Parts: sequence; structure tokens; C-alpha cells
Amino acid sequence: MEALVEGSGVAPRIEALLAVGVRPRQLSVRTLLVGMLLTQADHRPAHLTRVHAALVALSEADRMRLGVTVIWRRGPHTLPYRQVERTLSLVVGALRKDRPDGAPAAVLHEVLDALLEASVAGHTESSSLAVDWTDVESFSTRRTKPTGTYADTEAAWGHRKGGGPGEKHELFFGYYLSLATTVGEVGGDAVAEVVRRMDVVACAHDPVPGMVGTLVSMAEAGTPLGDVVADSGYAHRVPHHFALPLRAAGASLVMDLHPSDRGTQGTHQGAICWNGNLYCPATPTALFDVGPLPRGASNEQTAAHDARLAELNRHKLGRLGADDPDGYHRVMCPAAMGKLRCPRRPASMTLAPSLPEVLSPPEHPPSCCTQVTITVPPSVNAKTAQRHDYLSGAWRRSFARRTAVERSNARVKDPATVDIARGWCRLMGLAPISLWLCCALLVRNLDVVDAFSARQAEEHRRLSAGLGPRTRRRRRTTLAGLVGASPNAPP
Repeated sequence: MEALVEGSGVAPRIEALLAVGVRPRQLSVRTLLVGMLLTQADHRPAHLTRVHAALVALSEADRMRLGVTVIWRRGPHTLPYRQVERTLSLVVGALRKDRPDGAPAAVLHEVLDALLEASVAGHTESSSLAVDWTDVESFSTRRTKPTGTYADTEAAWGHRKGGGPGEKHELFFGYYLSLATTVGEVGGDAVAEVVRRMDVVACAHDPVPGMVGTLVSMAEAGTPLGDVVADSGYAHRVPHHFALPLRAAGASLVMDLHPSDRGTQGTHQGAICWNGNLYCPATPTALFDVGPLPRGASNEQTAAHDARLAELNRHKLGRLGADDPDGYHRVMCPAAMGKLRCPRRPASMTLAPSLPEVLSPPEHPPSCCTQVTITVPPSVNAKTAQRHDYLSGAWRRSFARRTAVERSNARVKDPATVDIARGWCRLMGLAPISLWLCCALLVRNLDVVDAFSARQAEEHRRLSAGLGPRTRRRRRTTLAGLVGASPNAPP
């Protein structure tokens, strides 16, 4: 933990922002951050009394090195609790805005990014990320004061929906926490699912633009962006708030489309815009009646679904090359590419008869039929265009990586570990909550890296011994077996 704080370089930077008093502080910013990490490593609540207890409980050598115990004229002096309060209040004052509005200051963002990047150094082989947000409740009483404000002046009312059985939509008072978790490439080697970026905003703000700005800043700092996997909560946003900035930063989007964004969304030079791609205007309308696979679909249903998408792909205009610096690209008629037969392309009629044939070409052909290629500006399918064809097998395998960020959220909300429920942190305001959440994620990253390294070492040992990779045994116990194994089973 000391090496993590040292590697981030945030401690001296924050110290430079703090005012120098007449009497020097015994507790440095570096030691405060180490104490906060120790508190989260022990799965303790984010209370300042816990930080003081964790620092005081260290060995004598560690206390002397960290400045918890200092030698005064009258002998050794142990760090008092008020020093913890004082140092943290100075740090919060330096990292928050002069007029707090529920959005983080630039210096706070830089500190959080540096700490997270230091925790994943050497374990970020993949540039792909999965993003999602979750709720963080404030410790505020949620009752307005006589002045009409809440105890936590930056928090706001937000909406959350639980995914478990029986969980309903409800309001909560607090903040939105957005996470970007590293995921492996499709078909590539496994990677440690570490949280690489975070963003915290009050519920009065949309969490998507803040997280997008964090990812764009990461790309501008020299860290390339690969795939960005997101659910429909991100994809349904205005393109200028999510899709367009990420594409301009070099990211490839893999996302689930909102129900209102699925299906036909107009035309471009006669080509039909459907689920992020352009299709021939003579495409049979029955092929467009394909939706997501139901949960628990059988192999037969999956095969029929993929066959229908493959048939539809025959009518898709083919992409030629990557986007230019302005986001424009060109696409070609499917008949000119040899994917189907069309009377308006005489050369295509010599193709194999097994290919689909356009029986009713447009009477007044649009530009996509009269030209071999057409130019597609970035405004076409701005919200829905992505790396893979939506609902295809490649898209399903790529989108399945989003569960990594769900595991990151579950880890910090698990009652057996961090449990960031109401009361976990009794400090109010965006800056202190962000610092505590960052410390919880740093400890989580260290645990993930250790567990991943242990698994990799075990796999290497087994392969060296000729045992092969370790497989998981699936144990199935029937209801009759459970009843028979009970000591109080009925006769």
C-alpha cells in the first residue's frame, strides 16, 4: 500500500495544495492515504476513527516510519484522532470546487486516476473496458433543513433498479458511481479484471458524460482505448454525450441497444438504417423481424436465429476501409460485392443461383443503387453503429464481457466485503466519498491481481506437470437427494 501511494505521486501534489500553518501537522497526506487503505483492507467502515485505530495498531517500527509516533522533548507522542480529522478536512478542501455543484473538480479527477493507474501498473495487457454505473447512498438524513437544503448539500435524489428477484424501482439520495473495468480481448488470453477508471457525480447530473470525459482524458494522456462494452443505459444517451466522443478517441463500441433504438431508423441515400448498419432498399421486410434471443434459448433456437441474421447480412452494404479523421467512410452495394444477385447489377446475375436474388428492385433507384459506393457521414447511425452486427454471435460473445464490471460493482456492495450501503461512510460531500470509494477500489484491485497471479501460477504448474488446464466440476444434486440427506427428512 505504501508502494501504491508512492507510485501514484499524489501525496506530494496534495501537500503542495495545503496551507502551511504555524504548527506543523503530525499526520502527512501519505500516511492518511495508507491508513484509509488499511481500513478498507480490513473490511472496516469508512470511518475516521477506524483510520486512527488502524494506524495506531501498527508495529512500533511502522509507526515511527509513517510518523504516527514522533519523538518530542517529553518523549514519544502518538498520533491523536483530531489530527486525522484535520488532515482529511484540508485534503477535502483542496480537492473540491470552490462552489460545489455535485460534479468533481479537475484536480480530484487527476488524483483518482493516478491512484487507480498505480494499482493496475503491469496488469493492463488489454485496452478494452466495460463500463457501468451504480448507486451510492449519502449519510444525509434526507430531510430538508429550515433553509430548504439537505445536510449533504451536493447529493441529490436518484433512481435505481435492482436486478434481483423482488427488487423494485425506488428512489435514493446520494451519488452515481461509474466504473471502467479491464476486460480481455475476444478469444484472447485472460486478464485481471481491475478497475482502471472511476467517476462519481451527484444524482442531479447524468453519469454518462462524466465517465465518457474520463475515458477520453485517458486516451488523450497516451493510453489507447480498445473496445468499450456498455449496456443500453449508455447507448441510449445523446450521441454527443457517449458514442461520438468515444469513437473520436479511437474506441470501438460494443453495446446493447435500447428498445426504442432498435429496428429501422430512417434511410440514407435510399439505404435502410437498421440496428447500426445500412441495408439494400429491396431487403425483404420479414428479415427485419428479428429480435434478441430469449434467456435460456436452446441450441436449435440459437442456430435458427443466427441463420436468419446471416441471411439478412447478405443484404447489408459492405464497409470499405476505416473512418477518416472526420469520421466519414464508404460502403458498397451488396450486389456489387457479390453477396446477392440484382438485375440492376448485371454482373451479379452470373453468380451462383443459391445466392439471394432481388426480385423487385426499386422502380426509381436511389443513390445506393445507381452508385457502386456511397459516403456515410458520422451522423448516420451515430447512436447505434458498433463493432459487431447487433445480435450476431460475435456480438453476443463480445458483449458477454460486460459481466466484469458487474462483478466490480458487486464486490464493493457485497456485505461480506466492503458494503458501501448507507452508513458505510458518514462523511458528506463528493470529495470525501470519492476518496473513500477510490480506496475501496484500490484494495479490490490488489486482491484481484493477487488472485489472478495465483491462478496463472497454478495453471502454469499444471501445464508443466502435464496435467492440463484445471476444469470446473459441475455438481448436480437432486431434490430427492437433498431431502434424503436431511436428518429431519419425512418418512
